[in-house]
Amino acid sequence: MAIQTLQGADLLATRLNSLVLVPDFFEGNYAQPEWFPTDTEEKKNAITSFVSNEASIPRNVDTLLEITKQYNTLFPSVSKWAALGLCWGGKVAVLASGPGTPFVATGQVHPGRTDKTDAEKLTIPHIVLASKDEPAGEIQGYADVISSNGIGGHVETYSTMWHGWMGARANLDNEESNAEYRRG
Repeated sequence: MAIQTLQGADLLATRLNSLVLVPDFFEGNYAQPEWFPTDTEEKKNAITSFVSNEASIPRNVDTLLEITKQYNTLFPSVSKWAALGLCWGGKVAVLASGPGTPFVATGQVHPGRTDKTDAEKLTIPHIVLASKDEPAGEIQGYADVISSNGIGGHVETYSTMWHGWMGARANLDNEESNAEYRRG
């Protein structure tokens, strides 16, 4: 897991005076840098296998809901849970935000695979922090739904930031990107 992601979790925990947990959904089996660009059959097969298995959205929605049950047992003093996902994890978080959700709020940062219909199924407040690289129409769709659903939430595009600015691609040595990372 990227150190920038863990630093962000620590920052969030400090600012909110909360317990922040970062589960390893991939169980140590991560996409490898050498798979990119996907210019050979071997690389294409590797990434396809990863997306179909370790990074399967439906599988990981189930995993998120299951580990939250486990966390309730492990941390009985925690009375409210929220979920925040980066990139594909944002898709997992929003899909776990419908009827029967164990969360009081969810969010996604530089979200992947955005779809306005996901926002239409929200039953809790949701935050979307998008980069300049996300599809503007889909982000606007989220904004339209969230601003009118009566549940609450926030949608903001960080117009100078790139996809991944708060995760593995964060550049904390650059003054502007570090400030935006901390602001998010």
